[in-house]
Amino acid sequence: MRHFLTCLLFLASTAAFAGTPPDWPTASPVSLGWDADRLASLDAKIADGTYKKITSVLVVDHGRLVFERYYNGSAVDRLNDIRSASKSLTAMLVGAAIARGAIHDVHAPVYAFFPDVHLERDDPRRAAITLEDLLTMSSIWECDDDNPFSSGNEERMYVSERWLDFALNLPVRGYAPWVSRPKDSPYGRTFAYCTAGAFVAGAVVERATKRPLAAFAREVLEAPLGIATSQWNVSSEGIGMGGGGTRYRSRDLARLGVMVADGGRWQGRQVLPSAWVDAMLTPHAKARDDADYGYLWWRFRFPIHGVETPIWAMSGNGGNYVFVSPERGLVVVITSQAYNQSYAHPQSQAIFRDIVLEASPASATTQGR
Repeated sequence: MRHFLTCLLFLASTAAFAGTPPDWPTASPVSLGWDADRLASLDAKIADGTYKKITSVLVVDHGRLVFERYYNGSAVDRLNDIRSASKSLTAMLVGAAIARGAIHDVHAPVYAFFPDVHLERDDPRRAAITLEDLLTMSSIWECDDDNPFSSGNEERMYVSERWLDFALNLPVRGYAPWVSRPKDSPYGRTFAYCTAGAFVAGAVVERATKRPLAAFAREVLEAPLGIATSQWNVSSEGIGMGGGGTRYRSRDLARLGVMVADGGRWQGRQVLPSAWVDAMLTPHAKARDDADYGYLWWRFRFPIHGVETPIWAMSGNGGNYVFVSPERGLVVVITSQAYNQSYAHPQSQAIFRDIVLEASPASATTQGR
């Protein structure tokens, strides 16, 4: 009886928070083996300040919405600034451009797309930089957003007049004694987080498709998924910003996650090639001791009922995440406005680990029935 009442209260509170009907089928968490009490405990932790500046949390189990909450004045139609989680969208657009023949493959040389850009330094080594190097954050550019002294730090790009010229003129990096060279690194690549590289990857898509990035995204991702509203930023010279700052509703972020979790399909329609999704969600570089990197997607490791499990994620400043587990059919959206706060990423990961995963069914197979 207690679980039945919990389920009724959960459904009532979800309706109150959401305010409009869901965009896809819903299911009570209890009916799918979820611990509804633990999921609902998030409300009190947001209210008492345990978790700060969280604006939404959505949980989708095999395409069914089992949990949806909005906090701190947010609402179902709010466009969330997901910052660098946008990079994962750029990876999807690269795959769509390849599928349409606009780009040959990920080994396409980047500089060949921009013969009109003036290069201040004539360094033939840069001609070998490929699109895959940008997608894996492992190009030979001296570009590291985590290093304020780096020539390619994103803050330097933002104040430049022409972002594309800034990026393509970056010098070739060196390797300090404590930095592993590619040949000595896992997957044969030396990782350095570089927003300029993701921006250039988006610029490649624009050049190759002859479409603004936002228009191409609308055609190949948003329209097929039924996403009606989004916002894409542009650089100072008008190039689509593939490195960050796009805005989407939480439910539409969930749509993107569900599509990726289902091998590029949405409601039976193939939106992205399954081979591209597989490549995108394959480790290509070691980003940190606790994380690998695919094509502009992070791969973390989280304990699920005592078993360390790989989880893929779109990740952005402020603690914005779309967590995806294709094996479990699980998609979790967490939006947050804790921008530039040291607690932002740890608290969003804690919500995912300590609330959502702890509440998830013990057996992944039970979720698909």
